[in-house]
Amino acid sequence: MTLVELLEGLSTITCAGSFIIWVSIGTLSKTDRSEKIAQQMMTILCFGAAASLFALYFAGGSMFGSANMARILAVVCIAVGISATMNIKGEEIQGEPNPHKLMKARKEREESE
Repeated sequence: MTLVELLEGLSTITCAGSFIIWVSIGTLSKTDRSEKIAQQMMTILCFGAAASLFALYFAGGSMFGSANMARILAVVCIAVGISATMNIKGEEIQGEPNPHKLMKARKEREESE
């Protein structure tokens, strides 16, 4: 087995693992502890995928027939790995008012008048 084949397999496994965790994050985050474990595993897998994709690029390999695709996917893996470390459970991240809260506030205001 050559180095390029090994790196292709490693990057495929780590990318698939992080994708499976990403798809299953709702199920995996039933408790705070399991959510932290899932986030840590996803971060490790994403950074492992990025490292293997960069190594694949420098070893002369290609992804989907393009040599530059490995670098692009590595950068995406880094971005997803960094975002996986953020714990946003229950926090307002959009900065926009919630329509349900606005309706509730309007009803309370009308009832008090």
